[in-house]
Amino acid sequence: MSEAAPPLIRIRGLVKTYRRGGQDIPVLQGLDLDVAAGDFIALMGPSGSGKSTLLNLIAGIDKATAGTIEIAGTDIATLGEGELADWRAANVGFIFQFYNLMPVLTAFENVELPLLLQPLSARERHQRVDEVLALVQLTDRADHYPNELSGGQQQRVAIARALVTSPQLIVADEPTGDLDRATGEEVLNLMAGLVHDLGKTIVMVTHDPKAAARARRLVHLEKGVLVDEVEPAAP
Repeated sequence: MSEAAPPLIRIRGLVKTYRRGGQDIPVLQGLDLDVAAGDFIALMGPSGSGKSTLLNLIAGIDKATAGTIEIAGTDIATLGEGELADWRAANVGFIFQFYNLMPVLTAFENVELPLLLQPLSARERHQRVDEVLALVQLTDRADHYPNELSGGQQQRVAIARALVTSPQLIVADEPTGDLDRATGEEVLNLMAGLVHDLGKTIVMVTHDPKAAARARRLVHLEKGVLVDEVEPAAP
């Protein structure tokens, strides 16, 4: 019998403490979590539960106080700032609630931005951007600026930007929080397709039970501790 594949994300004893006003404020307290490759996990919990902090640590945006965060065999908690920036650029795609698009750039140029850090020719960059814009069905909006796009279209541009470097891991912070219900469903359908069709791994923070129900795993945090994990009902 073959051994089970190791998890893409393996977190052990994760601690995050912030220093404020001369006091240590604990946010995560010895958290353990595994996430398999190709999984779609939703993190839920009240404000201050540590879910956004956990997402930022997984994405390499923030540094842990203690513990390990192994992603595809690399303990990113041990990387220096420069190494971490290089690792992020090569391995993680980001989707934010408010899109974080550059208003002076077209949809095409916004998607192209992460590729400017890679040793690619202009032709290779353009080919990749064309591919992901087609994937999110925005080829006809490539030359439009963010203020010429609807909220749903802007979020699809953001998803294309997250995909353009071909990362295995995508982190999403309230990706439907600024969208109406119907548009949010379109975005969630697209994200589910990234997992099912492209084998991407998604870790998503959300307050919306309907968004969380689209994930394959639902993890609840309370005061920096994983308190519950359930299998979401099929939508």
